[in-house]
Amino acid sequence: MTAALAGSAQGGRAELSDLKVIAFDVFGTVVDWHTGIAAEAERLLPGVDGSAFALAWRAGYQPAMKSVMERMAGEAGHSGGFTLLDELHMSILERVLHDFGQTDIDPAIKRELNRAWHRLPAWPDAVAGLTRLKKKYIICTLSNGNIGLLTEMAKGAGLPWDCVLSAEVFKAYKPDPRTYLGVAAVFDVAPGHVMLAAAHHDDLAAARACGLKTGYIERPSEFGGARPKDVSPQPDNSLHARDIGALADLLGC
Repeated sequence: MTAALAGSAQGGRAELSDLKVIAFDVFGTVVDWHTGIAAEAERLLPGVDGSAFALAWRAGYQPAMKSVMERMAGEAGHSGGFTLLDELHMSILERVLHDFGQTDIDPAIKRELNRAWHRLPAWPDAVAGLTRLKKKYIICTLSNGNIGLLTEMAKGAGLPWDCVLSAEVFKAYKPDPRTYLGVAAVFDVAPGHVMLAAAHHDDLAAARACGLKTGYIERPSEFGGARPKDVSPQPDNSLHARDIGALADLLGC
């Protein structure tokens, strides 16, 4: 039995006939951030362990977003405190450079390195799989990345989105319900007509709590080959697929 078919059986496939929109998490699900950041770090910072640098940079992602969300909550929910991911990445980068002993880096090099997140490579199955899904469904991003970042990434990697949606649109980061429900609102459909496709079970659980369908995409090497990720199926997901092409198989695309 193939991974895609196994996922259909194990995932307790929900009724999907009313599915209209598939929103994709991007970092790790559609693009390979570890490989891309490691290569750029080694190119721009000779002698640096690119894999370790990429992991350290990514490790600062959730704490940085949590800090912004806590600050916004303290401001009675005003959206003025929202920070673009490009800015968060730069603040994390400053700390990581210090930790790696890179304390005398030209600002232009820092900016070039920070924009590596705009140039991440797609997973090998992503473009073909998305193109197949696009024939039947609206496909869009639902990422904490900002609009400019996601648009440049799509241009560079050939990602065929119908629409780029971002935390920037909703002035909230995932897993805030405003992000998941916001996708349904943008397309004027019920939450149950939307599926979140992601390689992260916590993201999917938050989407499911908002009434969305969920499709898990296996990315066992998201954190590099030396740190394989457990990609075991979880029964609450609508679908479980080996990759985006397998998701298209399951959805009859």
